[in-house]
Amino acid sequence: AQMIAAAKKPFIFVGGGAVIADASEEVRALAHKIQAPVCDSLMGKGAFSGEDELYTGPVGMHGTKTSNYAMCECDLLITLGARFSDRVTGDTKTFAPKAKILQIDVDAAEINKNIAVDASVIGDLREVLKLLLVKIPEKRHDEWVQHIQDMKEKYPLNYDHSQLTGPYVIQKLYELTDGDPIVPTDVGQHQMWAAQYFKFKEPRTFLTSGGLGTMGYGLGAAIGAKCGCPDKVVVNIAGDGCFRMNMNEIATATRSEIPVIEVVVNNHVLGMVRQWQNLFYGERYSSTTLYDKVDFVKLAEAMGAKAKRVETIEEFEAAFKEAVASNEPYLLDCIIDSDDKVWPMVAPGGSISDAFNEEDLEKQKQEESK
Repeated sequence: AQMIAAAKKPFIFVGGGAVIADASEEVRALAHKIQAPVCDSLMGKGAFSGEDELYTGPVGMHGTKTSNYAMCECDLLITLGARFSDRVTGDTKTFAPKAKILQIDVDAAEINKNIAVDASVIGDLREVLKLLLVKIPEKRHDEWVQHIQDMKEKYPLNYDHSQLTGPYVIQKLYELTDGDPIVPTDVGQHQMWAAQYFKFKEPRTFLTSGGLGTMGYGLGAAIGAKCGCPDKVVVNIAGDGCFRMNMNEIATATRSEIPVIEVVVNNHVLGMVRQWQNLFYGERYSSTTLYDKVDFVKLAEAMGAKAKRVETIEEFEAAFKEAVASNEPYLLDCIIDSDDKVWPMVAPGGSISDAFNEEDLEKQKQEESK
């Protein structure tokens, strides 16, 4: 409480423990009581609303520049149920260099494991926050929050709006559903785009395998989620590589009449690995190209589902509305460019302060050619 009261630039980092502990109300109360910006890990999504004005987006390898820069500028990092994975921290030697770090976690083994902290509380996050909220005064950090807002405007997430892309698919899903569906994902670029562009408002509405990196996880998770929450629209976001891992489960959905929507972001490659091969391995595309003659639409129809291929922005919106209205298992095969990338990103082993996007890469190439 004393650390929080003394902080001038507090920053809250929310992880999956906040979801497990059902602590979302307490996390929100803390953020607004001390007027602190909030970022999250992949597993923490929904524990703090993506629509809240204090939210800065995900942090780490594919975090927003605002979250990554705020992590480097804050004077107190309040870590709630997060384990400091390498995808969040980047180079641990340069992580949160100006901050005292407070970590609250139920698992004592997570304290000082990856990042040395200045103080910790071991306990159930919801119960700890209830006790903490009573002990801390209300604080205003208008200058700090305005600085964060300025960064949000200066470094927005952006993508090509002229054609069908992964980010467009995710953002349009969010708009067409008012952000209310349950969204499982598989693993890869589409998973990162979902974390960046879908503003999850509630915990347990984003289902993903996290650090396990389980390709094929999403369709089974979607079927389970729809059984558990039959009144919710359930949309699994998959890549074409992931869909191949478990595509037979379409037959499970049709056999049991479970109306899930399978959105395949199809770039005909293993996109995340290809992105690394493109940027860091001299464009040596080893085992990542999947161009072949498999027709996902015919495959889904053969298993009893409805299906449609979409290749343009206009086609996607109409097809998704049709999928929701059908109340049947429905697959959308969304064709995007093979070299679309997840921006921004941090080079493996690099500092999160060095997050870069396509424009940064272009500037660097121009300077090197001079």
